[in-house]
Amino acid sequence: MKTELIIRSNSSDIDFALLKDGKLVELHNEVVDNNFSVGDIFLAKVKKTLTGLNAAFVDVKSEKDAFLHYHDLGPQLLSFSKFTKLVRTGKLKDYTLKNFRFEKDIDKGGKIDEVIKAGQELLVQIVKEPISTKGPRISSELSIAGRYLVLVPFSNRISVSQKISSNKEKDRLKRLAKSIVPKGFGVILRTVAQDIKVAELDKDLQNTMQRWVNMCKQIQQAKAPSKVLSEMNRASSILRDIFNDSFTSIVTNDPNLHEEVCEYLRGIAPEKESIAKLHKARVPIFDFYGIEKQIKALFGKTVSMRKGAYLVIEHTEALHVIDVNSGNRSNKANSQAETALEVNMIAATEIARQLQLRDMGGIIVVDFIDMHSAEHKRKLFDHLREEMKNNRTKHKILPPSKFGLVQITRQRVRQERNIETKEVVPSSGKVEAPIVLADKIEADLNRLIEEKHEGIVLHAHTFIAAYLTKGLQSVRFKWFMKYKKWIKIISRDAFPYLEYQFFDKDGKEIG
Repeated sequence: MKTELIIRSNSSDIDFALLKDGKLVELHNEVVDNNFSVGDIFLAKVKKTLTGLNAAFVDVKSEKDAFLHYHDLGPQLLSFSKFTKLVRTGKLKDYTLKNFRFEKDIDKGGKIDEVIKAGQELLVQIVKEPISTKGPRISSELSIAGRYLVLVPFSNRISVSQKISSNKEKDRLKRLAKSIVPKGFGVILRTVAQDIKVAELDKDLQNTMQRWVNMCKQIQQAKAPSKVLSEMNRASSILRDIFNDSFTSIVTNDPNLHEEVCEYLRGIAPEKESIAKLHKARVPIFDFYGIEKQIKALFGKTVSMRKGAYLVIEHTEALHVIDVNSGNRSNKANSQAETALEVNMIAATEIARQLQLRDMGGIIVVDFIDMHSAEHKRKLFDHLREEMKNNRTKHKILPPSKFGLVQITRQRVRQERNIETKEVVPSSGKVEAPIVLADKIEADLNRLIEEKHEGIVLHAHTFIAAYLTKGLQSVRFKWFMKYKKWIKIISRDAFPYLEYQFFDKDGKEIG
């Protein structure tokens, strides 16, 4: 599979688009002055404890105070607090923990006001960025992510990613980790650590240990509340999490970012440095790689799929609702049941892509087309789980309910990605952009040509007809090159903006 990472840098933010075989599968955005990224560590100050919630509000210099629940304190809170105090007063210079005397673990069912007090300084980590009216969600159980492992201070636990299925490989990685991890630290071995040699693991461990030491030096002179350790810049963190041998190119329009990427690749995969390229063409980078067109088509309320089917995606305050529709495709399957299964399988693949693309979190309810066969329901459920395997965010999928609804929960750690795909038409307000409607028309046209219709004529609103026929390299000309058929387009002033119809050579409606 061909994998490309396209990075577009503007003055205020950076966009990251991950393409697999040319298809957009992930889209991330980093605001240049974002102070609260997942993974950032702060020396914070407790504002107040709330016994009713068994939680505390903590000052991390955000607009809204951060929320810290008792269960997010971590069992080694007292050891962390003691360590922080000793470092702050200059009484502890050795940050490796090999001579540090650990305190007793806190009670799992304890009360927040028994272990922390207002005005107390704490080391905390951002686990969920500020979303809407809520402040950041934080934890005082810290971790520092590397390429192959995650370093966990004040722990002796060594665990391996559940995505590594081989027990033999898990045992091998645990043995290697035990031989190199210093006293007082635990590690979580990441999926990309599979088949990695001990020398590479040790190098990654030393890098993360150095970040820990640098953070401890910051603590000594920091004034609470302040950030003492930043997560890697977004380019490096995305590469750290997703980079593998399938990457064929990493392209950016920013010379500084290009150098950052090259430097990172030199450190983790020197043989791959040549895939980092600087975009110099006059055409904007997202247009050059066809990303803008995909964004317009994929982020609207309605998402077209193969075979004329489509999704309708709605977002309420409490949850997301996705409705699967078969569209106006003709039934070429042997039965209605097979048609429903075919559309649902296509929809499951697209839904998995949409969840990752939009970074949708919380509760997602999917209304698939009704299926009465238990075998078909099981097949759909298994297919959806398989498609969601590559989704790095924690999630859980429940089997179809009595009403045919599939419920998904997906961890939310950042703002959902919402992109306006509609344009303003003076007479009718916001409507979908012509490029989006053109993709829907082409999907229907593709189906009609597969069904062997001849002499196809398209009737569409004046604006849409003009968009499809404008210029030598018009959309209609591209259709001609693709299908080897010339599609006659008739402008209809009476049509609403979104309406279009297909007719055959005999004037019979076929769309």
